[in-house]
Amino acid sequence: MSAATATASTAPIPPRESWAQRMTRAVSRGPLHLVLIVIALVWLLPTVGLLVASLRPPSESAQTGWWKALTDTSQLTFENYRQILDDPLITQAFWNTVLITVPATLGVVVIGALAAYAFAWIDFRGRDWLFVGVVALLVVPIQVALIPVAKLYGTLGIFGDISGVVLFHVAFGLPFAVFLLRNFFAQIPRELLEAARIDGASELKVFRTVILPIGLPALASLAIFQFLWVWNDLLVALVFADTSNAPLTVAIRSQMRQFGTNFDIIGPAAFLSMLVPLAVFFAFQRYFVQGILAGSER
Repeated sequence: MSAATATASTAPIPPRESWAQRMTRAVSRGPLHLVLIVIALVWLLPTVGLLVASLRPPSESAQTGWWKALTDTSQLTFENYRQILDDPLITQAFWNTVLITVPATLGVVVIGALAAYAFAWIDFRGRDWLFVGVVALLVVPIQVALIPVAKLYGTLGIFGDISGVVLFHVAFGLPFAVFLLRNFFAQIPRELLEAARIDGASELKVFRTVILPIGLPALASLAIFQFLWVWNDLLVALVFADTSNAPLTVAIRSQMRQFGTNFDIIGPAAFLSMLVPLAVFFAFQRYFVQGILAGSER
């Protein structure tokens, strides 16, 4: 018999909890669980209301609240979604949102990761002061740059184009990206990088084979943040995108009439706009908390 097997066989078996102990633990945690359930229901209520309202015909939405459909399910119909998907304005706006969000997210993650690696592990003159300058850009509000950037885009001939919106989002997303990723990369043991360099790896190969696999939680967290910010953006799109290149947020706003009487359009479009960010968040949620906590330790 091996030593591991002998140790396992002689290890004491923890006593089983009695029924009373389990009940006591459940009761002691009951108030906390109740509070969490109430908070979750409060957060989910607007989403449920939007979903139910988006499935109601316009005549019912104009007369009664969405909760009436919970007792009369005959009101629910997918006709509103069929009309939305047949609307070329909404479908084009959806693809415009994808064309803006995906490059803006990838650009921030890639450029931010490369810059963060340089700030964390490459010694160059003025590195610390330059990093302080990058961090200082976090407090610069977007509104300050709207007019100067608009004039610059007019000179370059990209005002109203999707590329201008993407560049603006990348520029304002990079300071947070560099700050978050640099703090995460700086915690990686130096020995791993030195071993790769001794084996003849270049800085780019060290970044690709050592930094990226270890930094996946922080990269996923950053991708979630950037994706949500850009997908839900309205201000930048209103300023820099023309009608043919407007994203979904601008298209939904353009459909609003007085008192929101066209909720048969706004409701389904808003819910469809919410589904994609939710899918992205749930796809990367296991990295989210780990990456944010790691980025705030230093």
